[in-house]
Amino acid sequence: MPVFIGKKIEMTQHFQENGSVIPVTLLSAKPNVVTFVKKNEAEDFIDVQLGIEETTYLKKPQAGHLKGLPQVSILRQFRVTHFDQERGNIVEASQFQPGMKIDVIGISKGRGFAGVMKRHHFAGQPASHGQKDQMRMPGSIASQRQGPVVKGQRMAGHMGTQQVTVKNLEIVFVNVEKQVIAVKGAVPGARGSVVVLKTREGKNVWQK
Repeated sequence: MPVFIGKKIEMTQHFQENGSVIPVTLLSAKPNVVTFVKKNEAEDFIDVQLGIEETTYLKKPQAGHLKGLPQVSILRQFRVTHFDQERGNIVEASQFQPGMKIDVIGISKGRGFAGVMKRHHFAGQPASHGQKDQMRMPGSIASQRQGPVVKGQRMAGHMGTQQVTVKNLEIVFVNVEKQVIAVKGAVPGARGSVVVLKTREGKNVWQK
């Protein structure tokens, strides 16, 4: 299974057998329902849709799309090169094993409107020799003759709420009964946010 949908629970510590402590992120790994599979023979790819978290209320278009399936509320669609599951199959977290390396995709926390020092790690202006209210300013943004500012110029603006992929995170342990996966290190996003787990099989996976 190249992809799997989960949710971020929280970060905590894990004590290993040798007594060392490592930081881990706990991910909720509830069963994924395969809600849609469509093969494109001409371009050699497969569109796959997975869903999690059953609900008691769905709008009619959603209910029609999920006819005959568990009424899941969170859907994510991917484009993969190979997929061995069919519509209606249930994918469990038991496919993950300790020691596996996975990529985790999430939406980073929103930071609001941020300046250049926080957003782009600018050093700022000198804080001495007559400076006044300029310490956190960006400085020059273009030459005098140039006129318009160059597209892509690093400036202040909205920070966060972007898709972030963290690669090669090691799985520390998997609790199938409690449906929890622990990965070493940090995962993008806030608590309760949806994350996508990509295995080595999912190297060529595009999220739609």
